[in-house]
Amino acid sequence: MEFHHISVMPEETVSGLVTSREGIYVDCTLGGAGHSRLIADMLMAEGRLVGIDQDTAAIETARERLADCRCRVDIVKSNFSRLENVLAELGIDKVDGVLFDLGVSSHQLDTADRGFSYMQDAPLDMRMNQQAEFSAYDVVNGYDADELNRIFREYGEERWSKRIAEFIVAARREKPVETTGELVDIIKRAVPAAVRNAKGGHPAKRIFQAVRIEVNDELGILENSFRAAVSHLKPGGRIAIITFHSLEDRIAKNVLKEMARGCICPPRLPVCTCGHKPEVKLLVKGTAASRDELERNSRSKSAKLRIAEKL
Repeated sequence: MEFHHISVMPEETVSGLVTSREGIYVDCTLGGAGHSRLIADMLMAEGRLVGIDQDTAAIETARERLADCRCRVDIVKSNFSRLENVLAELGIDKVDGVLFDLGVSSHQLDTADRGFSYMQDAPLDMRMNQQAEFSAYDVVNGYDADELNRIFREYGEERWSKRIAEFIVAARREKPVETTGELVDIIKRAVPAAVRNAKGGHPAKRIFQAVRIEVNDELGILENSFRAAVSHLKPGGRIAIITFHSLEDRIAKNVLKEMARGCICPPRLPVCTCGHKPEVKLLVKGTAASRDELERNSRSKSAKLRIAEKL
């Protein structure tokens, strides 16, 4: 299957990120190289692009789509939580820009056997890194009711988390839950009919999001990765973050807001004694996709773009 993914807010992101045509830029979520191709096209031969992704299909596609770029291109199969290691291995200390386009790609959703979609029946998988051993099967069949309830509530913000967890545990006493279709059927039985039939999206949407986040530790790696990115920016360099749900956006917002703060002394102190200085300046504070883009790409509906500049 051809790797298909429509990058969200591409022009807004890349124009806000790239400030030097001879700079070094890191795309921490390479995917199908949509953003990376636009970045590379803005760079001169002296520029450099580093693309990071843990998905084998994404890596293969990116190599093809970036093969004729005039700038230097380094493609690394890794998780962006290893950003500092990746840069060190490439002999890079400071960069001009870092991009994070979070969430699951269109290709991953549309490839049935990856198990990301509740709309297609497939083995329970949801691994962004296909070489990882831990999968959605292990979460759904290995976590007890309390653990399932916790991730459904925290990562899916699911109102019926406890009931769904109990239904899953009861179902797997008969046999393991092996496919996305089986999981969807259990969720539908657990959620009251009046809720299922109300407007507000598919009843399995939040549960699949929660399981995917747990499998890939999506939230756990964000704060440290954002801070590592800023620490490797040159003065004037920029970090751009695209989020797709409130949990990851809250982390991005809070980290950038904290790094943009100056004095952190208690308000009651008459003069500043902390000496704390802001590390970044906020440039874009949660811009949404345009109406035209929403019409072209429905998956951009929940996206938010944040950009900050290193001081």
